[in-house]
Amino acid sequence: MDMNLLAILGILTLFIFMFLRMPISFTMFIVGFIGLIVAVSPKAAFNVLSADLWNQFSSYSLSVIPLYILMGEIVFRTGITEKMFESAYKWVGHFRGGMASTTILASAGFASICGSNSATAATMGTMALPELEKYKYDKALSTGSVATGGTLGIIIPPSTVLIVLALQMEVSVRELFVASIIPGIFLTTLLITTVVYLCAKSPTLGPAGGKSSIRERLLSLVGVIPVAGLFVFVIGGLFFGFFTPTESGAFGAFGAIVISLLMGKMTRGNFLEAMAGTLRSSAMVLMLVVGAMVFGRFLTVTRLPYTVAEWVTNLPVAPIFVLIAILIVYVIGGSIMDALGFLIISIPIFYPTVLALGYDPIWFAVLLCVVTSMGAITPPVGVNVFVVQGLTKETPITTVFKGVSYFLVAYVAFIALLITFPQIILFLL
Repeated sequence: MDMNLLAILGILTLFIFMFLRMPISFTMFIVGFIGLIVAVSPKAAFNVLSADLWNQFSSYSLSVIPLYILMGEIVFRTGITEKMFESAYKWVGHFRGGMASTTILASAGFASICGSNSATAATMGTMALPELEKYKYDKALSTGSVATGGTLGIIIPPSTVLIVLALQMEVSVRELFVASIIPGIFLTTLLITTVVYLCAKSPTLGPAGGKSSIRERLLSLVGVIPVAGLFVFVIGGLFFGFFTPTESGAFGAFGAIVISLLMGKMTRGNFLEAMAGTLRSSAMVLMLVVGAMVFGRFLTVTRLPYTVAEWVTNLPVAPIFVLIAILIVYVIGGSIMDALGFLIISIPIFYPTVLALGYDPIWFAVLLCVVTSMGAITPPVGVNVFVVQGLTKETPITTVFKGVSYFLVAYVAFIALLITFPQIILFLL
């Protein structure tokens, strides 16, 4: 059988199984394994299982994933995220649109120790939506700000998605973390600016809340400074080369445990819940990585990605148009699937083409995270939109889509800036 045809059949089978709701990790594993049997031989397929699987599971680099997940689980289970929200409200809640801005700002803080779009939206939505309703915020703006704030989950380091991307694309985890700092801050600021503009134009969208005293604002930082310090320590240590990504993950997890103990938030139940959550999330991510490895090996054997890359580079069009076409695919994929799952499936297909076009892999990885996050709030699906609508069932889904539409304009403008000025991403490297 022609290798390119075999690869195309494998990809089609993969998507058919996915739409039948078969787990993505098992789908990639089965399609890749059977594909290797057909393309090479059963012996080659079993060699991949015996050698490559062992290399993946015994990889020192992969140990960073459960460490960062544990850090996020500890902070979440011990209720420290509520302190982030309260502190953000004390500082900006008295402005018009202050509660919506608080939601986005707190989402950015939680995203820095979470690394998941839907988890960030669900967590912040549980805390923010009742408060936004209490202050009579417009339903579209309140739900839209929660859903959009959740999209920061995979962009701000230390993100599990960034780690997996670094492993798949064979780039430095440290460089990818550092490169995503400025885009994460820039995007957070842009989203808050969008809220301020909307509420200045139409004050009824987001009434001002009560003003806190200087003393109240400073006291609110007591519960936030330790976590903020932990984030600065973990990312700062990476940035200045004091320790490796795995070491920073270990320091982060240990620091989160110590902080929660000192703040009196750690209980036996919280700790066991955090460990159980870490085991579940780590197993899911590691199975995705293994499935992607087998599927990627199958595509490499068929050489379809390289055939596509060669064909694309010979097209009589500018590379930017090819890039835009690829990004549109990621917006669509991010709207219907979890970001990590879609990125893992698609990287083996599109990455060789991007390299052949001469684009920087670090820049492309960060850009993909931003574009896929935009997909999480893009109609007609938008994963985060349905997460938020599930938290407030009396709000029609059309209202949530109206709310996120305010922020989609900001997202498109930001992506255009990243493409036009790559140094926004590469400046710190």
